[in-house]
Amino acid sequence: MKSKKYWAPILLMLVALIAVSCGSANKDAATAAIKTAEEAWNAVKAEVVKYIPDQAKGVDDAIKAAKENFDKGNFDAALETAKDIPTRVKALVSAAAAKKAELAKAWDEMSGGLPNMLEAIKSRLDILSQSRKLPAGLDKEKLEGAKGGYEAAAKMWEDAKAAFAGGNLNDALAKGKTVKDKAVEVMTALGMQVPAAAAPAPAAAPAPAPAPAPKG
Repeated sequence: MKSKKYWAPILLMLVALIAVSCGSANKDAATAAIKTAEEAWNAVKAEVVKYIPDQAKGVDDAIKAAKENFDKGNFDAALETAKDIPTRVKALVSAAAAKKAELAKAWDEMSGGLPNMLEAIKSRLDILSQSRKLPAGLDKEKLEGAKGGYEAAAKMWEDAKAAFAGGNLNDALAKGKTVKDKAVEVMTALGMQVPAAAAPAPAAAPAPAPAPAPKG
């Protein structure tokens, strides 16, 4: 009996020590996993946010969840959440690179045609400004409006090029689209032929009505 009474406290102490040891190991592992996740994310976050911001939030939320679990002492849950984050980050880096390439291609296509459109508009405006008689359908007021539209488009095109040079491809493309729309508007007002690539897509034709069912 004395032997059992003697060993019972020792066994409880051993169990407590093992639990503390395991808890400490899990805590250390969770700490390391969270640190690795944060370092991996911080190294590429700016680039990912720039091109796929909607997907970036998921990583921020995961890191936040891991930290919250850690603070509550849920080290296993913190570790489970944090350990997968570097893999997610790697996938987002690839997705961001693909999006960047897609935007760069779109910019190349846009910048290949817009300058020619603006130059054609300027040339036409110069001719019309020196003409004694304006073409049918174009009066002085419309001509002045076209000049203002061209100047606004030319200014925004410079802004678009500056955005592209600064690496802001989304902003550059948004500005470029505005320039294209304005250029098409001005060309139409001046009676100029709009390049096929820049013309608005035609509205889809309505689906034909179904044929009436034959009468029996």
